[in-house]
Amino acid sequence: MEIRSKIWLEINGEPVFGSGRDALLQGIDKYGSINKAAKVINISYRKALSYIQIMEKRLRIKLVERKAGGKHGGGAKLTKKAKEFLKKYEALEEGINEILDKRFSEVFGNKKGFKGQRVQGFK
Repeated sequence: MEIRSKIWLEINGEPVFGSGRDALLQGIDKYGSINKAAKVINISYRKALSYIQIMEKRLRIKLVERKAGGKHGGGAKLTKKAKEFLKKYEALEEGINEILDKRFSEVFGNKKGFKGQRVQGFK
């Protein structure tokens, strides 16, 4: 048996950050491209841009620096504030996983067939 959780952040009841958006930002950081990151997580470039704009508006911080394409190609990179935000989110997620793992063990113990598993964070 495994424990699962879904974690996301909201501002004024509106979703602002979760697993999909985390994967998008991580992809941009890895590939230097919004388009490539969008393809990897199986969303359209247009949807990726929409997610970025919504996050930036609701968080009131610039997350992605974009460079238009052209002869030498474009690209994208995360801002310093975006990287700080991702670190904080990871710390939050780790803390929640620790709490859930501990509680899972308290409730189910180490009985045969039950063992505390790392929470699969679906943010």
